Amino acid sequence: MNAIKRFGSAMIVPVLLFAFFGIVVGLATLFKNPAIMGDIAAEGTMWYKVWSLIESGGWTIFNHMELAFVIGLPISLAKKAQARATLAALMVYLVFNNFINAILTLWPSTFGVDLSQGVENITGVKEIAGIPTLDTNIIGAIIISAIVIWIHNRFYDQKLPEMLGIFQGLVFVVIIGFFVMIPFAFLVAFVWPYVQQGIGSLQGFISQAGYVGVWLFHFLERVLIPTGLHHFIYTPFEFGPAAVNEGLKPYWIANLNDFATSTAALKDLYPYGFLLHGNIKMFGCFGIALAMYFSTPKENRKKVLALVLPATLTAIFAGITEPLEFTFLFIAPYLFVIHALLGATMVTLMNMFGVVGMMGGGLIEIVALNWIPLASNHGSIYIVQAMIGLIFAALYFVLFRWMIVKFDIPLPGRKKEEEARLYTKQDYQKAKKGSNSEKQAAAIYESEYEEKAVYYLEGLGGKENIKDVTNCATRLRVTVIDPSLVKDSDYFTNNKMAHGLAKSGQSVQIIVGLSVPQVRDSFEAKL
Repeated sequence: MNAIKRFGSAMIVPVLLFAFFGIVVGLATLFKNPAIMGDIAAEGTMWYKVWSLIESGGWTIFNHMELAFVIGLPISLAKKAQARATLAALMVYLVFNNFINAILTLWPSTFGVDLSQGVENITGVKEIAGIPTLDTNIIGAIIISAIVIWIHNRFYDQKLPEMLGIFQGLVFVVIIGFFVMIPFAFLVAFVWPYVQQGIGSLQGFISQAGYVGVWLFHFLERVLIPTGLHHFIYTPFEFGPAAVNEGLKPYWIANLNDFATSTAALKDLYPYGFLLHGNIKMFGCFGIALAMYFSTPKENRKKVLALVLPATLTAIFAGITEPLEFTFLFIAPYLFVIHALLGATMVTLMNMFGVVGMMGGGLIEIVALNWIPLASNHGSIYIVQAMIGLIFAALYFVLFRWMIVKFDIPLPGRKKEEEARLYTKQDYQKAKKGSNSEKQAAAIYESEYEEKAVYYLEGLGGKENIKDVTNCATRLRVTVIDPSLVKDSDYFTNNKMAHGLAKSGQSVQIIVGLSVPQVRDSFEAKL
């Protein structure tokens, strides 16, 4: 389970790129739409050409998704020399595709694929980095990258005889990967066509599941966030091939202009009710934040507002919900289950009223990829969406406020004991000066990231207790040797150095926030 969690957190590295590129393509599609922009957006105008240029750059990540995942995973999962592991993964992935190309070229009748017909004329094949090969999508990229990461972690430090020393390290990893890919390429050439048939069957099953499938998808996407396994729920849908082979997000963006100009029902044009969980982030988190604020004693509300407001804005606009959700997740996990139940029900109800689209991120993505480009012909759907969302935001507020007060849930600002108050950094420094760690408090750090890294390292039991470290969008994930040396949650949260702590055996997650990549860099530097 710890390995699966680490793998899920590594997936977020390339996934984070899709939000920006998706917004670029969405805005370009919007500004090239004559129905919205008028004659200035007519084909052939300078306006049209400029936005076509920008759009071409926006498609980069979608046209090369496989490479993004091959390169992205080693950054988090390689335990040493991540840069070299990244190069090794890329080289071995290209070797694999060249092997596939050679196999299909040399034995076309055996494997049922004749590449001489041209990639564009054959279903299930694709050109990757200029190599015609089987379209294994990101699944193939992830599997091969994982194989190379395992080889790297196992053999990168392998000592070779002096006369073979030139082949140590990166080269040795690539050599092993090269020969491993030969049988693996034959295996994929035999098996993958059946996998593609299974994907087709899965699409049929999903379409038949109807609203039950929509509800279950969104419930699992939300409720699995504490484990980090929610990436496995939405990633196959968003980037393929669970619902559409190329992924729902690229499919939506590719057809967005056609959807915008059509007067047919949007749900008929795009019959997929998945990836609507951004509504939970916008409306659900807004209702929760209001409940947290108004359930706090008046004398503490200003302090709580300083904590809740930025976390809420981050959830609503950027779609990153952990900073807000983790303020109550580990204190009252049953609230989080209720959050998932309400959110899935809200989104399913929206889908029943015709709401579909690319709404997995925050308000910025939803506006750019849905509301603005489609408002002229499908604006009534978004009015319904807003009405249902606001009703559920009110339901969230009433239910959460009642439960917080009824069960006296000790959220920040509600604890009566002194250590429960919201501490400032000055409080922390002052307290440290009076403790046995005065020397550390007096140290001058180059940045707040370095300060947090040192603080976390001490709380985790020191360098000798760290086995490995990685991160996802908001959490520093560490595997420790002795869990008993890890300090409790109050150590990490009372001085606002972190949002929370989650422990499961040797697996420890520190809820850092959006600055976690920088903190991890400093943490590894200290190690």
